[in-house]
Amino acid sequence: MIYNKRYAIGVMSGTSLDGVDLVYVSFKKNETYSFEIIHAKTIAYEDEWKEKLQNAFDESIQEIVKLDVEYGFYLGNLINDFIDEHQIETIEFIASHGHTILHDPSEGVTLQIGSGDVIAKMTDCKVVCNFRIQDVELGGQGAPLVPIGDKLLFSEYTYCLNLGGFANISFEKNNKRIAFDICPVNIVMNHYTRKIGLEYDDKGTLASKGKLNNKLLEELNNLTFYASNEPKSLGYEFVVETIFPMIDKFNLPIEDILRTFTAHVVEQISKKINKQGDFLITGGGTYNIFLIEELKKKISNTIIVPKPMLIDFKEALIFAFLGLLRVDNQANCLKSVTGAKKDHSSGQIYES
Repeated sequence: MIYNKRYAIGVMSGTSLDGVDLVYVSFKKNETYSFEIIHAKTIAYEDEWKEKLQNAFDESIQEIVKLDVEYGFYLGNLINDFIDEHQIETIEFIASHGHTILHDPSEGVTLQIGSGDVIAKMTDCKVVCNFRIQDVELGGQGAPLVPIGDKLLFSEYTYCLNLGGFANISFEKNNKRIAFDICPVNIVMNHYTRKIGLEYDDKGTLASKGKLNNKLLEELNNLTFYASNEPKSLGYEFVVETIFPMIDKFNLPIEDILRTFTAHVVEQISKKINKQGDFLITGGGTYNIFLIEELKKKISNTIIVPKPMLIDFKEALIFAFLGLLRVDNQANCLKSVTGAKKDHSSGQIYES
């Protein structure tokens, strides 16, 4: 299928609760796919929404159902404001990742809230959402989903690494795309900086001043998740039930926690790198200069840090691309990545 430009909006909310990323993007296909990000914006969460999304993990089913609708209205308003601000006229569809509340594929559970039906009615646009559910039903991890975009939009890089709430990596192995979550990153670091009134550790400055606690580092590195084989993915549950209690029992200063956890992240990433080639890094953690410098000490690959537009909006861009593939009924989930029974075209479509 060859086509000229097709226009879509991608919407992404990450587990680190930085905010909602919105992109207006065009896609073109000749022999390969190409894209252009035309407009992009991040809307930071107000404290009220941060609290609601953080606490949703512990809410009843009834409360989560209500929150799904409420969050759909919230996203719908943000999207309408984005459309008005940029005077966007041509939109084939909106692809929304939603916000992940539960993700435990071993129990057959994954839940992203943000009602697609509500968004479709509010924006008068076709909406593609709930990209993970079908994959989990097919025995897959439901994550990561970005690798199909890495494969078809960023094939010139040997490795694609996203440093968001979690670190995940994507690469070719035996002519198949392989991808998996490596470890938590910003979801842990931001949790501890918020205890001292900071949304994040700017450039990794606090971590750079901390002391490495080797005992904590050893315990983190010995977690059974890191010894398990791919495909595998991580959710907020793992952080709350395993990571936070492990760190908190040491009662360390925040700087020491950040320093030690940075060393843990670098150690886990470097273990996954076993061939030469360019290494594209995107996601909010890319701005953590201390983390990137520590990683450069551990791997010999050429690290490519792209322009801020791609650092900040690659995931939202790729969810728009996942929506494009779904609308065209093309595979957007790869069994080699998630462990599902087959490649498939995933995502629920809501008409306006």
